[in-house]
Amino acid sequence: MLIAGFPAPAFGTNCWVVAPAAGEQCVIIDPGIGVVDQLDDLLAKHRLHPAAVILTHGHIDHTFSVAPVCGAKDIPAYIHPADADQLADPWSYIGAARGTPMFGLEYTEPSDVKALADGEVLELAGITVTTTLAPGHTPGSLVFGVQTPDAPVLFSGDLLFAGSIGRVDLPGGSTQDMLRSLARVVLPMDDATVVKPGHGPDTTIARERATNPYLRQVAESFPRTGL
Repeated sequence: MLIAGFPAPAFGTNCWVVAPAAGEQCVIIDPGIGVVDQLDDLLAKHRLHPAAVILTHGHIDHTFSVAPVCGAKDIPAYIHPADADQLADPWSYIGAARGTPMFGLEYTEPSDVKALADGEVLELAGITVTTTLAPGHTPGSLVFGVQTPDAPVLFSGDLLFAGSIGRVDLPGGSTQDMLRSLARVVLPMDDATVVKPGHGPDTTIARERATNPYLRQVAESFPRTGL
């Protein structure tokens, strides 16, 4: 299996590409701000043909390039319904007037948007992707699980980072929902799971279980709080 990615120029949002192998169809995860040229270079390098864009959540740093990528490739974008409104109106989530240019660029809403449900199993581009709802950072935050020959892989969006977790102080964020998601979604995972987050370097569930202060806190409190 081929998994490649790079950080966007703005906010360092990781854009991921997943394919069965070079020269095959692929899935694009979270094309953020200013990624179009670099994404095209990556696709050309591995001779990949996009089949869909899937979004971990609706924040603009993860979705800004959805419309140009989907439009150029004639492919749909998938997102949880609880975050779908952010594709139509990202301005309200950053306190700006509707239509305001962001980062000197004009934002365009994608035209072909499909809903993703909790627990849905997607068969895309020859890849099986399991979606799990994990609110806290946003109401519709999702994580994506993919099984590779070497280990399970989790595309964690802004739920879990190396040594940290996503912020909960933006509109729609919730500390309690975040703690519940960490307990329900992350704690039961295999230690060998490789985590490819929305920002920052890769990690593993074993490493985060041992060193991430937030995950350790949840693990310690889980039996008592019933999260």
